[in-house]
This record gives sequence, C-alpha cells and structure tokens, in this order.
Amino acid sequence: MVRVILRRLIQLIATVIALMTLVFFWLRSLPGGPVDALLGERATPQTRELLTRALGYDQPIWVQYGRFLKNVVTGNFGNSIRTGEPVTEVISRAFPATIELAVAAIIIAIGLGIPLGYLAARHRGRLLDNATIIVTLVGISIPIFFLGYLLKDWLTQDIHLFPPSGRITTGLGNTDVTGFFVLDGLLTRELDASADALWHLVLPAFTLATIPLAIIIRITRASVLDVLDEDYIRTADAKGLRNATVRKRHVLRNALLPVVTTIGLQTGALLAGAVLTEKVYNWGGLGTLITDSISGGRDYPVLQALILLAAVVFIVVNLAVDLSYAFIDPRVRVK
Repeated sequence: MVRVILRRLIQLIATVIALMTLVFFWLRSLPGGPVDALLGERATPQTRELLTRALGYDQPIWVQYGRFLKNVVTGNFGNSIRTGEPVTEVISRAFPATIELAVAAIIIAIGLGIPLGYLAARHRGRLLDNATIIVTLVGISIPIFFLGYLLKDWLTQDIHLFPPSGRITTGLGNTDVTGFFVLDGLLTRELDASADALWHLVLPAFTLATIPLAIIIRITRASVLDVLDEDYIRTADAKGLRNATVRKRHVLRNALLPVVTTIGLQTGALLAGAVLTEKVYNWGGLGTLITDSISGGRDYPVLQALILLAAVVFIVVNLAVDLSYAFIDPRVRVK
C-alpha cells in the first residue's frame, strides 16, 4: 500500500511539473507575447521595453523557466493587474467560497445519487426505474445557468423559500475566521450565522449538483445491474445468505469502483460548473474571479494561478480516488 501511495505521489509531482511547463509556454505564446497582453492598448516601445526588463523576459528562456518554477513552488505569482494585490491574497479570499459550494454539491450528489441508482437497479423496469431514467436525462440535458435562473426565480421570488443571492445575510456573524461561512459560525458559536450561511448554500449547491447527481445515478444503476448478473451473486442467494448481507457485501461493494471513479471526475468538473453557478447566485468564489479576470482586463497573473490551482485540485482528488480503490476492493491491494 505504501508503494502504491509513493508511486501515485511521484506521478502527481510529474504531472504538476508538466502542467507548469505548459502554462509557462502558453503565456509566451500569447499574441504579441505576455507583455503586449498585459499592456494592451497602452503598449508603446518604451513601456514594452521597461516591462520586458521588469518581468525578466529579456533573459534566456531557461533562466525564465527556472525562475517561473521557483515562483510557483514558493507561491509567488506576482500581483493582480486589476487590483494590484498579491495574487495569493486575491485567490485566498475566493477559494473558501468555491470549496464550500463544491463540497456541498458533491455531498448532495453522492448522498442522493448512490441510493437512487441502487434502488433503480433493484426495481429494474418498474415505475421507480423509469422515473429515475427520465429525471437523470432531464438533469443532464438542462444547462446549469438555465436551471439556476429557473430555481432562483421560482424558489426565491415566487415562494420566498431561499435567499436569492450571496453567501450570508449582510452583517450577520464573524466570517473572517476561515472564510468557510458555515464553519465560521460553528467555530465562533454563532449558530444563527451558521444556519443562515447553510440556508444560503442549499440552492446554489443543489443547482451545481444536478449534473453530477444525474451521472452518479446512471453509473450506479448500470454498475449494480452488471453485478446482479454475476455468478457469485446467484451463488450467495443459493446459499441462503440474508438479502441485506448479499446486497451490502457483494452487490454494492463490487459496484462501487466505477461509481468512485465517476465521483472523482465529477468533483474536478465542479470547478467548471461553479463558474456559471456563482454568476447566477452572486456567490463570489473562484468562478466569479475567473470571469472577472477575463472580462476585466485580462488579468493573466490571476488566471495563471487559477489554472494551476484547478489542475492541482483535480489531480489530488483523482489521487484520493485511486487510493480509495484499495480500501473498496482488496484485489487492488494484492495487485
């Protein structure tokens, strides 16, 4: 098991280095180079030359690459073009909002997706199964931004069940502890603030969870159906084992491997969905930061850091998925 973890960590490091290399050359392949991209219409021969020296782009490419790797490792991504603040500070303010939203969304997707997929497979061809298939097709087909506006208009404007936008009611609670508003309310023992933040979180999280939820349901259903047709399930039934024992130990556990893989992929994809969801609900996370950085003057230092951050999160999630295989299926540990 230790050997598997070390091998995966080495692969992770190699992947991150390859990604940093791609980002490095991407910045230098921009039309006119990164200097013209940063200066935009303000570019003159004098300002271009000054910025080229300031950024070190007049030095050999291998020197620039070495300095780039050093800055990435030390977390020095420079300053934001829009605000002038260090990039790490800009991202650290938005990061908790997106993580809080993504974690809530994947909890909803897993908590509903696996049981519904299992039940649909157990009642194959019946009303529950057919209804589940229809609902999942609708969930996959509807764009997130459209569903977000639809739910927002219905649940916040018509019946006033949820707050329309934001992460917490203005002026309620101390939100400067960790940046995770639900957790901050618990840590400061302001349960009303924690409950309010949770109530603001429900609708955006459900909106973001719809596509992962639909996919997890379908993958779980298909995986359980495959396992139910295996000989060892018929053997377990023939031996007279209790139905609960057969379903829990033999069916569900053997059906989980493709489901866990799907969960890992969907967790990484939530960062892409968060861009639209945060825009609809004015959430103020990384998705909002990405759109502002693109539309607000091509803030390349922030975009560069966000690309690396999203990739690292995706890699770490899939590393955790790979390691979880060994706990779900003992045959993986033997291999």
